[in-house]
Amino acid sequence: MVGITIGENENIDKALKRFKKKYERSGILKEYKKRTFYVKPSIEKRMDAIKAKRRASREQAMKDRNS
Repeated sequence: MVGITIGENENIDKALKRFKKKYERSGILKEYKKRTFYVKPSIEKRMDAIKAKRRASREQAMKDRNS
C-alpha cells in the first residue's frame, strides 16, 4: 500500500503531488490495467515481438544520430 507522511506545515497540494508520484512509481495502476482484461498468449508474444522491434529500431536510430 502506498502512503506518505504529511509534515506539520506542509501544503496539501505538495503532499498530493508527492503521493501521485509515489503511486505512479509503484506501478499499481499499470498492474491494474494489465489485469483488467485477458490477452491470449499468442497475441502477447506478437505484441512483445513488435515492442522489441521498435526498441531495436530506436536504439539503432540513436546510434546513427550519435555517430
